[in-house]
Amino acid sequence: MCYREKLVALRNRVLAFGVVGGVGFAVEAVILQGLSYAGVRPIVGRAFSFPVAVTATWLLNKHYTFRDRAVAAGRSQYLLYLGGQIGGALINICAFVLTIRHWPALSTQPIVPLMVGSALGLIFNYSWANALVFRGPSPAPASNQ
Repeated sequence: MCYREKLVALRNRVLAFGVVGGVGFAVEAVILQGLSYAGVRPIVGRAFSFPVAVTATWLLNKHYTFRDRAVAAGRSQYLLYLGGQIGGALINICAFVLTIRHWPALSTQPIVPLMVGSALGLIFNYSWANALVFRGPSPAPASNQ
């Protein structure tokens, strides 16, 4: 594969990861906003919305973004993915909390701080998934000569 083809493949993978992240964001935002309307504090709401969003993005990344990569067994791959997502979530949640603390009015509109946190966690999450969870190309099929 030439340099240009590698760049195009990288661009396509990053875009796909972003689309899947957007779906995960939407899943989490809907749950978080619904819990907020029900009177649940935003930080507590994230304890419920985050695991659902992580599971959705793992499934989509596994079957869409990184479908051409060799994968570990389902459970161990999910746990490795979850570990990386927890690291990204720490970045995400710190930004979320700092945004609400800096602009208290945003506690009634938690989607804005969620956007800030999600944007900052994206680079870490992609790097982890690309390098550790869905690493390397799939082995070439054996030929029957």
